[in-house]
Formats: sequence, structure tokens, C-alpha cells
Amino acid sequence: MQDIYPSRQSVQAEMLPRLDPVVHSDWTNDAPITQDQAAMFDRDGYLVLDDLFSEEEVTFLQREAGKLLADPDALEAETVISEPDGREIRSIFRIHAQSPVIARLAADERLANVARFLLGDDVYIHQSRLNYKPGFQGKEFYWHSDFETWHVEDGMPRMRALSMSVLLAENTPNNGPLMLIPGSHRTFLTCVGETPEDHYRMSLKRQEYGVPDEDSLAELADRHGIVAPTGKPGAVVIFDCNAMHGSNGNITPFPRANAFLVYNAVSNRLVAPFGVDKPRPDFIAARAQAETVVPQAGPLMAEVLA
Repeated sequence: MQDIYPSRQSVQAEMLPRLDPVVHSDWTNDAPITQDQAAMFDRDGYLVLDDLFSEEEVTFLQREAGKLLADPDALEAETVISEPDGREIRSIFRIHAQSPVIARLAADERLANVARFLLGDDVYIHQSRLNYKPGFQGKEFYWHSDFETWHVEDGMPRMRALSMSVLLAENTPNNGPLMLIPGSHRTFLTCVGETPEDHYRMSLKRQEYGVPDEDSLAELADRHGIVAPTGKPGAVVIFDCNAMHGSNGNITPFPRANAFLVYNAVSNRLVAPFGVDKPRPDFIAARAQAETVVPQAGPLMAEVLA
């Protein structure tokens, strides 16, 4: 397959044009988001949806996240990632396959139908995780485009995927919220440096390859600005796979947590990686066996507790 987004192949970074649509469906009155919301996602590469879930549903999700954090030994060991310089849990991967609650969240029609509309296809979960950024100790996530890594190290062919961050704690301007460069999703910024073998073992804690250079980042930020969407528990931040994003560390007493779901179009399933010999493990990037999401209606608790 031709590599239309080559990266980590040159000594100098390049800004290449995006060759894929952002919104893959035409808006109609029965779309799961408004016309203005679809236009905002197309223009800015992100969207915030408030009040999708009831207070009871949010409490249900928070309780599950707390239970998973409290008993990491009950989870698949390789999926539990600690902070780079400490023992605090940073992320738990493949969580939709380890928690019926998160599996139900990933299939909920309030999320899945939005993903299906924006991607113009049936979808599957490419990656899922719970992210924890504890008070005082939570470390930063450096600027990056997810698609660059998913393309180079996983073999995602085209820009036809998106992420949904379901907030499980209040995200304030101070506790390390997600930051985005709106409009950056329309430029593919290549990275430099050959990827080490089994790079994922290091990058899940602190990424050093597949990160953009400072001059290019400064140019993108000067051109588009930086936003930091905040919200209360239950809000959902949706962003395009190629949106440049990151987050600061959390030195406040207030923890930050979110359930992170990546939806990929079934027509965009992974092939051989475009920049490494060996793909990353399935717990980071689901391959051919991943099941298509069947949207589920009703309260989150109903089916899980039945």
C-alpha cells in the first residue's frame, strides 16, 4: 500500500497537506449532532458535548474507574502503565475488554452513533484506556498527533479515526486538561528520528520519538492558537486523529481522570506498519479481529446490572 503520509524518514520535518476528509458524512436532520457541531468539528478538529449522561450514569462510571484503579492486580499486567518516575498508575489500556462497564460505554449510541456519523462508516474500538492524572504527581503528555504514531507504528492507512475523552473528574484550567491546536488536523506534521525496536515500552510512559519539533509546533500554535477544553464529569471531548494535542502536568490537589475511546472506521482497519518492522501489541492497537461496535440504547447501568 502506498504511504501517503510518510514520517520519520527524513532529517527534516515537513508539513504535508491532509488528503482525507474530516467529516465523512453529509449532515441531515437525523444526524446525531447539530449542523453547527459538525461544522465546528470540520473546522477545528474537536468538539465538546456536555450533559450526555445523567448524574447516576456519571457516578456509575466513576465508581467503576475507582474500582479498577484500586485493584490493578486483577487486570492484564501489560495493560497497566505507571508514571515514568513513580508507581502511580498513568493509564490502563484495553479497558473495554476488561470492564463490562467500559464496554457498554464504548457501545453507547450517544457516542458510537456520533463516531459512525463523523467517520461515515461502521466503527470498531482501535484503542481504549483509562487515564489517571493524580493530584500533585500527574505528569504531562507531550504534544503529538495520534495519527502519526498510529500510521507509523500500527499501520493505520488513512485519517479516518477519532478519539472520545469521557471526563470522569472535573477538568479545570489548572489540573492538566487536554490542550489542542484547533485547525492543526488539516496539516500532517512529519517527525524525525528512526523508531527504536519495541518503542511502545518507553513511549507509553514518556514519548521521545514520533513527537513534533519545536519550530513546527510554534508555527502551528502561532497560526491557530491553543485551546484547553474544560468540563464537568460526564462531558465528552471528541477530537480528530490528526489534531495536535497534549497536556500539562498536574501539580494541584485535584486529580484528573477520563475514559479514552478511539473509534476507527472498519474500512480503515490496520495493515502492516508504515515505519517499523513489528506492529505494536493488540492491547495498544486492535487489529483484524476487533469487533464492529453495535450501538446500544438506554441507561449505561441497565444492561450491565441486569
